[in-house]
Amino acid sequence: MSTHRLFVALRPPPPVRALLLRAMHGISGARWQSDEQLHLTLRFIGEVDHHLAEDIAAVLGALHAPAARVRIAGVDLFERQGRPHMVWARIAPEEPLAALHRKVEQCLARVGIAAETRAFVPHVTLARLNRSSGPVAPFLALNGDLASDPFLFDHVTLYESEMGHGGSRYHPVARYPLVDQRAASADATAATSSHVAAKPSSEP
Repeated sequence: MSTHRLFVALRPPPPVRALLLRAMHGISGARWQSDEQLHLTLRFIGEVDHHLAEDIAAVLGALHAPAARVRIAGVDLFERQGRPHMVWARIAPEEPLAALHRKVEQCLARVGIAAETRAFVPHVTLARLNRSSGPVAPFLALNGDLASDPFLFDHVTLYESEMGHGGSRYHPVARYPLVDQRAASADATAATSSHVAAKPSSEP
């Protein structure tokens, strides 16, 4: 039976990806991500069979959550066994994304996906490093104040990851819209104002 390597993610808009791509240099031996690979992982699921993949795609259709208005806020480093492993861009504020992560977890639990045990740290991976990569400190110092204008994550995407010689390739399986609360509030206000304006006056 065929299997699918799945994850749930958010895709930054083109201007934000362009900002990140301009910053992605200065570490020898780093494996920099391509434009197509830039994303914020909400939940890595891993290998599942075809039937469970279909169940996951369906249950995420029940996801109801607000869009997240965030910004790029500097860069940071993950280490593995005391060695630099990955450099990434920080996304702030974290709470709207943490809340979205929890809602995704709740959906996945309905089809038997066990909760993730690692702490959720919202980030966009910029480069993966190995023992020969480095040094990293100049990159971190140069991009410590990397920042974007606020932007909106207005949909969640279920991706399938395909391993290849040039790194992983990500194929969108399904997209799930998030509600832009500002737009919804403005629409509701406009509708209310229109209704009030149209209401006949009782005064002579």
